[in-house]
Amino acid sequence: MYQASNIYFICGFAAIGGGLFGFDIASMSGVLGTQAYKRYFNNPVSYAQGGITASMPAGSLVGSLLSSFVADKYSRKVALQISCVQWIVGSILMAAAQNIPMLCAGRVVCGLCIGIASAVVPVYQSEIAPKEIRGRVVSLQQWAITWGILIQYFIQFGAAEGIGGGPKDPDQSTAAFRIPWGIQMVPAFVLLIGLFFFPYSPRWLASQDRWDEAIQVLARLHGKGDVDHPKVLAQYQEIEEALRFEREQARSSFRALVEPRMLKRVALGMSIQMWSQLCGMNIMMYYIVYIMEGAQIASPLATASIQYVINVVLTLPAIVFIDKWGRRPSLILGSFGMMTWLFISGALQQYYGQPNTAETWTPENSDITWIVRDNRPVSSAVVSCSYLFVATFATTWGPVSWTYPAEIFPSKIRAKAVSLSTAANWFWNMVLAFGVPPLLWNISYKMYYIFGAFNAAAFVHMALMAPETKGYTLEEMDDVFDSGRPAWKTQKKRSRLEELEREIEAGNFKVSVPLGPHGGTAATTGGTNPTAAESEKKTE
Repeated sequence: MYQASNIYFICGFAAIGGGLFGFDIASMSGVLGTQAYKRYFNNPVSYAQGGITASMPAGSLVGSLLSSFVADKYSRKVALQISCVQWIVGSILMAAAQNIPMLCAGRVVCGLCIGIASAVVPVYQSEIAPKEIRGRVVSLQQWAITWGILIQYFIQFGAAEGIGGGPKDPDQSTAAFRIPWGIQMVPAFVLLIGLFFFPYSPRWLASQDRWDEAIQVLARLHGKGDVDHPKVLAQYQEIEEALRFEREQARSSFRALVEPRMLKRVALGMSIQMWSQLCGMNIMMYYIVYIMEGAQIASPLATASIQYVINVVLTLPAIVFIDKWGRRPSLILGSFGMMTWLFISGALQQYYGQPNTAETWTPENSDITWIVRDNRPVSSAVVSCSYLFVATFATTWGPVSWTYPAEIFPSKIRAKAVSLSTAANWFWNMVLAFGVPPLLWNISYKMYYIFGAFNAAAFVHMALMAPETKGYTLEEMDDVFDSGRPAWKTQKKRSRLEELEREIEAGNFKVSVPLGPHGGTAATTGGTNPTAAESEKKTE
């Protein structure tokens, strides 16, 4: 069977799993402003809408916690295929929803998919990619999320505008939201079938002692099929040494998670995913229509759509340059920028806004309690701050929040640690998805100050605790986190992998490679002629 070997293609295709997350975000934000949705589900606001929105991240929380068991036992690839089936089932339930409980049930099942996919996709990508482009290809997860949001939003927008008399039509057909919820199954079908033609993670194969398959995958990915290529042999040797060391420690992966030297990494990974939610970005995605309604400028659906385009376009520079400028600057500068835009937006609404009373109330803005009325410059500034906030997130925290947790853990605990990190994301996503509608309803502009303060805390936390990880292999992360250096002190280093590759190419180091599925090894120097079985450096 054909097996893909281009790393960009493999990691980009796997990122469709992230795209499903984007589809789900927009599956709600695109219908909140339509009369069809409001009428059919009895105009859910405050806690009712919060419960509907939070049902997906609630399922995602469970899915992310289960993801490591599925990914470790059945492989990263099969875990993603299982998640695709869940997404298809959940989408069917959503499209056929007869009431709020059925809609929530469908969103919970879709959430199970998203929880698994959002944890497993970055792990799969990071285990496939070489260190030089690892940040770039793992960031494709975030870009796929932005594309999912954009595509689904415009599907929703088109359905809302094109069915019946438009989103303000009180008699608009429920097809305005059922059709988009049905269409979102398509990418899951594509990913489910396509993954049959993609390789297993070589590090997962190695962890299962399927060494012959592991080196064949490494050869296709990094050596154009040549198992004697020095780069292939160097990576094989490094993976083998790391796994052997972990097994010699004779510790369970669960015990390793809570050891002091590893616990700080787990806490850092979970914190980054937590701050990625507490920064307020997904709230901007879920409830942007409410924000635009409050600004009282143009069509809320049309104005919100610009934000989704910005999110897609400005994620691209981060993908291209993340392996050049690094992870740490993005985390620190991103938090500071988002804090700034939120504080400005909150202040503008506080001083120029007013309660949405009977004098200003209309059926179209019945789901908000605070508006900026007849002040176009201020309304434009509020919308601009929203756009600038999204642009800042897209170029900084968006890609890094997925890349960083996926690369800092050793192989033995990687899937479990990333599942915990992702679970933190979904826990806070669930809390905020449920809590923000009541916050918008009850404290309006003060909510911006709360999220601005969260970004200020993230700024301090990342400055003190997040070291730079660019340029290191997955097996070299111990050098970063166990060196005893403060996070803000960078270190110049020579890559062990590159040194090993040079030694193999020069014939000074021999690596044992498996002969086949039934055992046996042969050693090679990385040249054209295999040598006798051994794995040791030549002595002078």
